[in-house]
Amino acid sequence: MKLEMRDAPGQLVAALKPISDLGGNIIAVIHQRDPGSRSEVLGVQIVLDLPQDRLSDLTDLIRSQGVNILRVNEERLLCTRAVIMIGHLIHTDLGGTVDAIDRTGFAEVTGLTIRMPAIDQRSSARFTIRSVNREHMEDAIAILRTVAREKGLLMIEPMGVSQ
Repeated sequence: MKLEMRDAPGQLVAALKPISDLGGNIIAVIHQRDPGSRSEVLGVQIVLDLPQDRLSDLTDLIRSQGVNILRVNEERLLCTRAVIMIGHLIHTDLGGTVDAIDRTGFAEVTGLTIRMPAIDQRSSARFTIRSVNREHMEDAIAILRTVAREKGLLMIEPMGVSQ
């Protein structure tokens, strides 16, 4: 969420309290208050985990505190990494490899580009993985390492990380 509120003592707490009241978890709060600024408005970004069915209640509670909600984005997967796997990917159940990440609940395969030169040759695939944070990304990559080892695939990593 991107919020805008009065730059006054207690305003940030008033905006954050409804999240915990509704059973949400605050992952990150980003705000920069410039001590030299004369602005009476403060911009704040909040990354949170909240059941989807409580989002409407949350926005109502935050607005009732006099806080303006500029944006609500449901993006939950904040960390991205790409890896390449080489081997007989199709013959070793490519779907199972993808499922090993997708069923974690904290990471997903969000992109897959595959090259298959011939039926008897090794294929290569670029997997784009997204996770909720760096720690979960490391867990997802560890799962892929295990899958690669079990299936006799070569895994090349990392190609990029962002958060």
